[in-house]
Amino acid sequence: ELNETKRTAGQDPLFDLYRYHAFFTTIDRDRFDTVAADQMHRKHAIIEQINAELKNGALAHMPSGVFNANAAWVAIAAITHNLMRAAAGLIGGRMSKVRAQTLRTRIISIPARIAHRARKLILHLPTKWPWATDFARLWQAALSPPRTVLS
Repeated sequence: ELNETKRTAGQDPLFDLYRYHAFFTTIDRDRFDTVAADQMHRKHAIIEQINAELKNGALAHMPSGVFNANAAWVAIAAITHNLMRAAAGLIGGRMSKVRAQTLRTRIISIPARIAHRARKLILHLPTKWPWATDFARLWQAALSPPRTVLS
């Protein structure tokens, strides 16, 4: 059983379970051993995920055939992606691993209302919004004063 919590006390598995993952590479065996090649493969998978998110997001809508306009669009897309990843990291928990579209849907595109009262802006969030605690965590991390460090 792969799920350790489902196994009842005293019932050990008949065989030890191992998980195998195959990967193919063109790198010589004398340059990298299997562990180093696997680590390099996993880093490659991370950048492929970033490329897929950018291609499915802002890069799917390149503005024109003019090189400078497209270069500015790519720079803005990269900045936006990095800001969204930083926001996801500040939220933490399961939200730090979600894709950009999920983060955009849950945290950025919220149905809120802004009100002006007594020279202050008041943000009215939905009452039964499932991601209110995640948004509050991001709000607190981004807008609260920095912590003082005594040395």
